[in-house]
Amino acid sequence: QVQLVESGGGSVQTGGSLRLSCAASAYVFSIGWFRQAPGKEREGIAAIYRGETRYADSVTGRFSISRDNAKNTLYLQMNSLKPEDTAMYYCAAVLYGNSWSHPERWTYWGQGTQVTVSS
Repeated sequence: QVQLVESGGGSVQTGGSLRLSCAASAYVFSIGWFRQAPGKEREGIAAIYRGETRYADSVTGRFSISRDNAKNTLYLQMNSLKPEDTAMYYCAAVLYGNSWSHPERWTYWGQGTQVTVSS
């Protein structure tokens, strides 16, 4: 079992920045970020697995994923935020296979942290 706890969410103006953190209870080979807005499907944002990083087209150039293995912590630096980035952001760990953008392929999930971007 792996426990994940997200933090760092909040409310910002369009163009602002936030840095999300995900504290994991143990080292995992694969870990990533998803988001879900009300009434919409959960969307893969970024992931690290097999030593590689992946980003959704919607966030490429604006978001950056990183991890500190010594702290078992995952980060998501979010810049140039837009209202459409408003969502609950979730940390996920342990990817089954390599279809990282599919939520059903991930084993463990955090409780989420809310990000709200106002116009």
